[in-house]
Amino acid sequence: MSIRIDVIPNQYGTKAVLLRRTWCEGRRVRHKTVANLSNLDPAVVDGFRAVLRGGVVLDNPRKAFAIRRALPHGHAAAVLGTMRRLGFRRLIGRRKERSRDLALAALAARIIDPASKLATARALDPETASTSLGSLLKLGPVTGNEMLAMLDWLLERQPWIERSLANRHLKDGNTLILYDVSSSYLEGRCCPLAAFGHNRDGKKGKMQVTYGLLCAADGCPVAVEVFVGNAGDPSTVADQVNKVRKRFGIARVALVGDRGMLTTARIRRDLEPAGLDWISALRTGDIRKLLKAAGPDAPAPLAPEALVPDAVAEITGPDFPGERLMVCLNPRLREERRRKRENLLEATERTLANIAAAAARRKPGPARRDQAMKAIGREANRHKMEKHFEIAVTDDGVFWSRRKERVAEEARLDGIYVIRTSLESASLGAEAAVEAYKSLASVERAFLTMKTSRLRIRPVHVYSEDHVRAHVFLCMLAYHVEWHMRQRLASILFEDDDREGARAQRNSPVEKAEVSKSAKAKADTKRTPDGLPVHSFTTLLSDLGTLTLNHASLPGRPDSRFLLASEPTELQARAFKLLGMAPDRDAYINVTV
Repeated sequence: MSIRIDVIPNQYGTKAVLLRRTWCEGRRVRHKTVANLSNLDPAVVDGFRAVLRGGVVLDNPRKAFAIRRALPHGHAAAVLGTMRRLGFRRLIGRRKERSRDLALAALAARIIDPASKLATARALDPETASTSLGSLLKLGPVTGNEMLAMLDWLLERQPWIERSLANRHLKDGNTLILYDVSSSYLEGRCCPLAAFGHNRDGKKGKMQVTYGLLCAADGCPVAVEVFVGNAGDPSTVADQVNKVRKRFGIARVALVGDRGMLTTARIRRDLEPAGLDWISALRTGDIRKLLKAAGPDAPAPLAPEALVPDAVAEITGPDFPGERLMVCLNPRLREERRRKRENLLEATERTLANIAAAAARRKPGPARRDQAMKAIGREANRHKMEKHFEIAVTDDGVFWSRRKERVAEEARLDGIYVIRTSLESASLGAEAAVEAYKSLASVERAFLTMKTSRLRIRPVHVYSEDHVRAHVFLCMLAYHVEWHMRQRLASILFEDDDREGARAQRNSPVEKAEVSKSAKAKADTKRTPDGLPVHSFTTLLSDLGTLTLNHASLPGRPDSRFLLASEPTELQARAFKLLGMAPDRDAYINVTV
């Protein structure tokens, strides 16, 4: 005999839900209705079915299964999923070894929650884990000494990893490579790092580390180099030339750097002998050379009054043989600089007036003159405008006037900047050269991300030279992953996901970069076109972290543990879809890179 629930159509066009007892009498099957369940809620009927199949009715949901531990998981799965798509496991090291897995975990942890190597070890260890990273990578117990050993292993792999990244993102031909230099400080025990900073006496304090970053034309970081001592920007170029030519094996390269780094002397000494092309800008002193006539019958190469606003004019100059010079005039920048100069001149005049008033309160004579001269030397150039004034100090007081010709001479160059390049016009047009130089802003963004709260390259918590180099390299790799994540997640971030549209809104490459209409709409409404909230990259990671990976067990059987991921929200599912991961919860559990 058995008891079951049958659903039987009736003559009224509805279905009757009956609890029936069924048994056999010989060859005949008998049914007897025990109760009519038609008026009960379907969920209650389903509960009866579960009980009849051997299920258990619980008066408390917690008795269904126990949550032993809940780890923030969504951000870890998103980062590891991106690393898997980028092939980072093979990129970091082809052989399976623990240092490789620790390096992958350290990269992901740097994006999720940057901290010292000891704190990262604690966050990965199963006993003190703060995310699901350790579980996903099956790391087991992790110690701080293992993380330091991982840095040694990663530093040995740096040349091979950078060469692999260069093969992916740098193609032979007229390859544009963006390069810039920045610095960060060290704190604490500085004696082992005396070669890295100003302080060479071993005392505690801050010391500076200088590093140069190489990026592809689209801003994707490819390589980083840490330089010994307080290296200036120009002195780092030779090492990067050697890296590009020898290590990366690229025959034709155009290095893009700012005017403070790719100076005329550095171009002549390092780039031209190496056969590298370059794009940079002229300093103000070099621009002034273009205002001078080459000879009695030869006009000056540059005539500021003849420039057309928001246009690019290509010229040549005798002081820059073999170079193309693209002159740009930005009228908005011109007006802004004139306004600032006038404000600074007026502020300097107020300072001089205060000095003159103070001198007038003293008795006439040499003492008043000496006091006034000391005050002028101390305060008159506070706004860097003393050069524009003729100042006279006598026993009778302080007198001054503006050097109008000098002010006018400086104002001629307001809003003018000159891009210089060795590339021929057939391979790179004038406007394209200006755009290439402006793309250095993406390197500045990389420095900003690496140095501030996102990846926190500083303060450096390791103290040996090799560990500092490996730490900087680790931060560069973390930004490489974040850069790819930002590209895919742009539609739900406060990022411009329509850069072609933004470029089309500009009337000229001279103008400041505009944002697209979609980016403006996201900034105004704080919503995507389909109504989802817009995030910064940091807050999106925090949102994804609320998707937890739960270690659960069955009631009465604490040893029967299993993983259970929480259901993603609509925004979380969209983020995983944009990153190329399946938006169902089963795909989150076994994420590998």
